[in-house]
Amino acid sequence: MRLLSYNIQYGFGRDNAYDLARVAKVIAEADIAALQEVDRHWSRTGFDDQPRLLAEATGRFAVFAPGFDMDAATPQDPLRRRQFGPMILSRWPILWSRTHLLPLRRIVTPINTQTCALEAVIAAPDGPIRLISLHLAHVGRAERLTQIAQLNAHQAAVATTGGPWSGTDDEPSRNWTESMPEPPCPTSCLWLGDFNMEPGSPEYHAITGETPYHPGALYAGAMVDAVAHTGQTLHTHEKIISGTRRLRQLDHIFVTADLAPRLRKTWTEADQIASDHLPLWLEMA
Repeated sequence: MRLLSYNIQYGFGRDNAYDLARVAKVIAEADIAALQEVDRHWSRTGFDDQPRLLAEATGRFAVFAPGFDMDAATPQDPLRRRQFGPMILSRWPILWSRTHLLPLRRIVTPINTQTCALEAVIAAPDGPIRLISLHLAHVGRAERLTQIAQLNAHQAAVATTGGPWSGTDDEPSRNWTESMPEPPCPTSCLWLGDFNMEPGSPEYHAITGETPYHPGALYAGAMVDAVAHTGQTLHTHEKIISGTRRLRQLDHIFVTADLAPRLRKTWTEADQIASDHLPLWLEMA
């Protein structure tokens, strides 16, 4: 199984050209793709409906979660919204999804926007797989830490909270279940996204735990860095900071400890210019 985490920067590449087709070409190589920074109805991207266009171009099942949602009505389309958020595309059916708004702190400068985590369960051939596509705050560490705390709490509680619905339908005439069984909600999970943090940072250790005297230790119920676990050091983003060119890994894939034995390899494509981020790939058994 080949998974992809990719901040597509709403289709603008390292050459500053808008070209959604080349983004779709990258996504088409994945069985499951977790995207960030997907646009719908923005002037900067020609008012394109990117979730629809990417789903159609790749022939994938898809869900989109607009954490950022604003009025964009026109006389011709009074229901139009201007939206921005993560997306998941899959070769296999997406059984269910839900959106988790992440904690937001108001800021004076620069801009700060509402972000969210998109959770989904996919009907993979070897059994249902649960994953989250997410984008953490880009400015403040404290804000990221509160967002990670919420994600950790959700993961810890999922065995008792379950999926989008549970129980038996006591109003059969309303057909809440559409005659379907309770949807699966595995406790195993993958987090894929732009975390806006580097390995070794406080935010990173808030996810993985910190074990300086026992490198590679796996806590039950904790998350494992797929890149580190496969023995890789990867850079997914570069930026000029204080006049110095910095290569950074801001994009990550974390998995629950029980999935660690299934990790095979991780890699990026250094020559890929479809976004200002490089695609981050994971091969998993």
